[in-house]
Amino acid sequence: MNYLSVQDLGKSYGVQTLFKGLNFGVDQGQKVALVARNGTGKTTILRALAGMEPPDTGEIVYRKGIQVAFLKQESDFGDAKTVFEAIYESENPILLAIRAYEAALLNPDDTNIFQKAFDQMDRMEAWDYEVKVKTILSKLKLDDLQQEVSILSGGQRKRLSLAKILIDQPDFLILDEPTNHLDLEMIEWLQEYLSKEQITLFIVTHDRYFLDAICNEILELEEGDLYRYKGNYTYYLEKKEERQAILQTNIDKAKNLYSKELEWMRRQPKARGTKSKARIESFYDLEKSAKKKIKNDKIQLEVQMTRLGSKIIEMHKVSKAYGDLNILDQFSYVFKKRDRVGIIGKNGVGKTTVLNMLTGTESIDAGKIVVGDTVEIGYYTQKGMKMDEGKRVIEIVRDIAEYIPLVGGRKMTAAQLLERFLFSKDAQWKHVSVLSGGEKKRLYLLTILMKNPNFLILDEPTNDLDLITLKVLEEFLEEFEGCIITVSHDRYFMDRLVDHLFIFEGEGQVRDFPGNYTDYRTYISADDKLKQTRVKDKYVKDKFIERKRKLTYNEKKEYDTIESLIVALEQEKKTIEVQFNDPDLNPEKMKELGMRIKEIDDEIADKTARWMELAELI
Repeated sequence: MNYLSVQDLGKSYGVQTLFKGLNFGVDQGQKVALVARNGTGKTTILRALAGMEPPDTGEIVYRKGIQVAFLKQESDFGDAKTVFEAIYESENPILLAIRAYEAALLNPDDTNIFQKAFDQMDRMEAWDYEVKVKTILSKLKLDDLQQEVSILSGGQRKRLSLAKILIDQPDFLILDEPTNHLDLEMIEWLQEYLSKEQITLFIVTHDRYFLDAICNEILELEEGDLYRYKGNYTYYLEKKEERQAILQTNIDKAKNLYSKELEWMRRQPKARGTKSKARIESFYDLEKSAKKKIKNDKIQLEVQMTRLGSKIIEMHKVSKAYGDLNILDQFSYVFKKRDRVGIIGKNGVGKTTVLNMLTGTESIDAGKIVVGDTVEIGYYTQKGMKMDEGKRVIEIVRDIAEYIPLVGGRKMTAAQLLERFLFSKDAQWKHVSVLSGGEKKRLYLLTILMKNPNFLILDEPTNDLDLITLKVLEEFLEEFEGCIITVSHDRYFMDRLVDHLFIFEGEGQVRDFPGNYTDYRTYISADDKLKQTRVKDKYVKDKFIERKRKLTYNEKKEYDTIESLIVALEQEKKTIEVQFNDPDLNPEKMKELGMRIKEIDDEIADKTARWMELAELI
């Protein structure tokens, strides 16, 4: 049964055409995802489907009588003052019965009102529905129904909007980035919920595991054309690669034929005959095909990273609390070169607070954080940077630097840098005010990277980024030579980039788990404690093996000499110890020799640790 039919859809803003001539439909029970670059009109399409923004051309037709709901990026609860009012403000008769019953519970002394509400629940058979409502509210951490809407955080407002839509049970759901502001536990619950529910869904999301688990069709908007893939995200990636391979073959064939036809055109044939005119028209069509390019979505950034010394960042018995909320309790960790750390935990446990502590923007209660002299931190925050909306993209970059130093002493202009970061020449002259949310995030990330950091701190870097940008960002970060610590609810991003996790378990307790997010979920889902231990040991071993690499030339040289240095230090220590037997040794000399022995012990310990580290890599 067809629920939605879209024909010849088009939308422009001034001279910029977002899309035109789009045709697609959605049948009952289908779960369809829209995939496209930032700035190409994904949210505009959703708003058009929801009736919030009329298209310039085309028509959108829903099956008569179906209820449509739209989860927007920005929440709007009308005149509702409390969470209770926002949730139960509905025309659904069952929800109205539950609202009356919940209100009666707040005033149990009025037995007549309570009995009337109770009887209405019986007549409507609303008891199971009430359990479902309470489950949704509980899973989305909206337990205080009397909390005022006006004081809710952005994340709480997004969760309230999502709860309201799920509770209303519309026939057709339109969701714009539903996983933003949800912690990992909530995302997995929502994923399971939408997978089981027999609802029809049209969604935009950057969560690739979410797409894989839920969607059975992908629509891709690319270069103005709409491609349809009957499968999940993994199927889409496979078929897109096949499509592009076929397209490249056709382009290569067109180029070969174009060369021959170009020679014919240069001989300036007299286009008097019908065949000649047809051949000339065919030539121009062929020229378009031959000059078509497949975009190589790869961030090419050769900015010279500041050298990272042996001391990076050390956390020694760090404690932090806000009243009764304990963030860290004597937590210690020493960052190593090329560390890839992911931070996970429920919302409100202090993940962002810890990032702020590392950058010095948040104080600690006890312990110490030592930052090495060579460390240059690049901090990507959720709030982003304040950009002058009246400025153009290229002006934002030029305000930081007109030229950017590259490897080997070369330089790159601001325009060249932007182009390598997927901003076309036309896009560079856009005003910041017209950029999409994802484009602003990409520009913000660029301003951080061009300052040559060697320690990246990323707080929810995947929010608002399209799937294409996410892919190229991950490829760039995989090659990044410095350290990365990230907070993210994007499970795919975490799996690809991190090699161990800080698990915030509450009450100041943080577990260091050796593996990525999927490894951790596999570990904690083990049936019993013994199985958990075995799984953990396996992943520790596997991850240790995976992280091994070949020694560089300098490391091999260091390994070959370090043992002899340790032997020399131990010999020097023995020589000094013999001097202590000299009866004529004065106190000053004795103190000097004692200090030297301590220095030797420290050097032996450092070199032994380094020798073991290098030995493990062989």
